[in-house]
Amino acid sequence: MKVAILGSGHVGQALGVGFAKEGHDVKLGTRAPHDDKITQWLKRAGPTASAGTFAQAAAWGDLAVLATRWDGTENAIKLADPKNLAGKVVIDVTNPLKSVPSAPPGLAVGHTDSGGEQVQRWLPKAKVVKAFNIVNTAHMYKPQFPGGPPDMFICGNDAGAKQTVTEICAAFGWPVTDIGGIEGARLLEPLAMLYVLYAIQSGKWDLAWKLLKK
Repeated sequence: MKVAILGSGHVGQALGVGFAKEGHDVKLGTRAPHDDKITQWLKRAGPTASAGTFAQAAAWGDLAVLATRWDGTENAIKLADPKNLAGKVVIDVTNPLKSVPSAPPGLAVGHTDSGGEQVQRWLPKAKVVKAFNIVNTAHMYKPQFPGGPPDMFICGNDAGAKQTVTEICAAFGWPVTDIGGIEGARLLEPLAMLYVLYAIQSGKWDLAWKLLKK
């Protein structure tokens, strides 16, 4: 499968390497495809990886991963051109965080709307699935925790798209809990915020969520 990674930060690079390790062709979409950090990433990702503009990656990919900072997400989608993502599964990894002076970050959107829902509105013809937004980059691929594999919570409006993402998560080492439509992002984004706040307070980022069942 050809996977477009829209965003060249730590999240996009980590997921891109994961997809490459699973044998997929990966193209990193970025504003500066010839930047030194992209060159270094290409060396890590291997021969199935390449880089291009947002539009080039979006048009090329069979599936896309949206891994941008929230304040650049809408513009990245415009640069990618929503027409290039029409009909495709788009994994939304973003979290709508905002900077707060002299305090941990806060949520820019919440309760009655979510970043995931906004992304779906910006990409009305794409099949948006929220996933991978509740864990840090070190554990996105093949997480290893003493208590067994953690759980990935996902949401989206298209059942087929969620099945595709469930299979990707399984290959990456994650059991999946589907919480329903894209409005579930109103819960998953605050869950990511809880992760961040606890990590800042404890100084420990090797964390993940586990749903216990009886």
